[in-house]
Amino acid sequence: MEVGTIYQHAPGRTITEADNVLFTTLSMNTQSLHLDAHWSSQQSFGQPLVNSMLTLATIVGASVAQLTQGTIAANLGFDTVAFPHPMYHGDTLYTRTEILDKRDSASRPHQSIVKFQHVGVNQDGTVVAECVRSTLLWKNEAEHRREQSGQRP
Repeated sequence: MEVGTIYQHAPGRTITEADNVLFTTLSMNTQSLHLDAHWSSQQSFGQPLVNSMLTLATIVGASVAQLTQGTIAANLGFDTVAFPHPMYHGDTLYTRTEILDKRDSASRPHQSIVKFQHVGVNQDGTVVAECVRSTLLWKNEAEHRREQSGQRP
């Protein structure tokens, strides 16, 4: 991974009403804005909104296959999260990730800390979500396997 590299993740993900209701209820978010179509129709957006946590989970999840599958040791946290435009049922979410920073871990010699910026856009190219996330990644697969097995180098 090189700082400044941008990854376009595929495929996009069309978020359905069923996706939104399932995620919202599984996460115990009873916000009517996500669950009550009649009530939502009378609010400023005129329709239910996709749960922003579903949007966040999807943009991070879209990056896994290319960037962190089998390499992540830990998700360290999010520096920023923003939702500049709502997502609606039927919108398609596309994601890109930029590598913002990479450094060796001071306390874990076989791991690095990598900072990602994930950006989600809808089918019209409008940014609907952005976040900056820090992760702890294994430097190479051999060290990861050795650590898992309890072997010492």
